[in-house]
Amino acid sequence: MIILKSPAEIEKIRSAGRVLARILRTLGESITPGVTTTADLDALARLLAKEAGARPAFKGYMGYPAHICTSVNNQVVHGLPSGRVLMPGDIVSIDMGIELDGYYADAAITVPVGEVSTEAQRLLDITRQALYVGIDQARVGNRIGDIASAIQRFVEKHGYSVVRELVGHGVGRKIHEDPPVPNFGKPGRGTVLREGMTLAIEPMVNQGKPQVVCLPDKWTFVTEDGKLSAHFEHTVAITRKGPLILTVE
Repeated sequence: MIILKSPAEIEKIRSAGRVLARILRTLGESITPGVTTTADLDALARLLAKEAGARPAFKGYMGYPAHICTSVNNQVVHGLPSGRVLMPGDIVSIDMGIELDGYYADAAITVPVGEVSTEAQRLLDITRQALYVGIDQARVGNRIGDIASAIQRFVEKHGYSVVRELVGHGVGRKIHEDPPVPNFGKPGRGTVLREGMTLAIEPMVNQGKPQVVCLPDKWTFVTEDGKLSAHFEHTVAITRKGPLILTVE
């Protein structure tokens, strides 16, 4: 069931989104190559959420053991924080959801660790741009397929692939709501976008083939071919004036 949000509810999600955007920015800026571990990022995320009066939404969700997801290099999503040291040249996706005053926001960034290769930086740039290409289609009267196909066409035009097994979703009163929001498909297909819908749009883009596999930890997805993957996400409201990004400071 799709939950339409009132303007007042969208503002509450926006308040959570502002806090989340600030936390993600701080996490990205805190990385010291060769020193910071993904567990350090998790601990800092917990502290920053507590200081803001927010609750990390992933901790305990379906048994997830951490406060954030940290996915490094060929890890696509749901990477478990650990003692892994982030080294120069790595890229790391940081995905987090928070609950504030009963409403949820969800967002992700992928950041370079120190100086990265030209190829890695291009992957980050194209994935970030793909997110905004998709967001531009998040308009009343369009369909989910318009978001999905716009992302797919943009990504494939630049020689990359989109992950099929993992998709975006509704968000707001819960961390995961209907409808699913894939990053591939055909325009004009799927659920009609209505005012008051709030969506987590999140391209997951692989440098090589789209196939992914889940590691024995039952959480971490990696690219099947071992090549790099990047992930960016915003929570977006569908309004009569156009898409409204809720996870910005």
